[in-house]
Amino acid sequence: MLKKFLKEVITIVVGKNAEEIVELLYTKKHVNEFIISKKLDLTINQTRNILYKISDHGLVSSIRKKDKRKGWYTYFWKIEVLKSLEFLRNDLMKKIEQLENQVRSRETKRFYVCDTCHIEITEENALSNNFTCNECGSIFVFKDNTKVLKEMKRALEKLKSDLELVNSEIGTESKKVEEGKMKVIKKEEKEKKKVRETKRLERKVAKDKLKKTDKKTKTSVKKSKTAVKKNKMKSKSKPAKKLKGKTSKGKSKTKGKK
Repeated sequence: MLKKFLKEVITIVVGKNAEEIVELLYTKKHVNEFIISKKLDLTINQTRNILYKISDHGLVSSIRKKDKRKGWYTYFWKIEVLKSLEFLRNDLMKKIEQLENQVRSRETKRFYVCDTCHIEITEENALSNNFTCNECGSIFVFKDNTKVLKEMKRALEKLKSDLELVNSEIGTESKKVEEGKMKVIKKEEKEKKKVRETKRLERKVAKDKLKKTDKKTKTSVKKSKTAVKKNKMKSKSKPAKKLKGKTSKGKSKTKGKK
């Protein structure tokens, strides 16, 4: 059913002859435009013209990649399912509104027709022309709207039924899109968490390294202070040397004076 709706979208935008492009564009990954061209048996320019027309309505997305060997860019395409369904919904709603107006008009107004020219006009216009056809001069005859109304109402019910199905598909596709977004968000959060964890570990390693360096420095300073203290204690514990020469001289001087 989904592909049927997507083909309807392509038919509205480009034409019935291009609806088979849906089979190629309805994929998870973008498709090479040269592959699309080959599968459709069209030239690359014809294929691009179709894709550009669809792209003008925002119903396909594309990415480009540079051919490293040849140096030119190649485009890859994919149909945007949700946008296409929303486009179809809007188109159906317009058709329903137009058909409802026509039904109301048929139910409230009288119509006349020229059997020769097959021209249909309202009663007001028929009256202003004296119920005579300007083209052939024939008399306008009253047209029974019963059959026309029945066909219009049948068509209206079909459009409303299609609209319900399209809305259901939009709901399903919207859910898929939201799930896809949540996966991307979760993946990004996971990557951010991983980066934060890596930075935290790097800070911890740097902090531990700094602590070890500080500890070594403190130990080294402590050892130096201990060594200095020991040296001071050794120097204090050694007895002072007697100055014999000076003492004897001092004594001799004293004796001489006496």
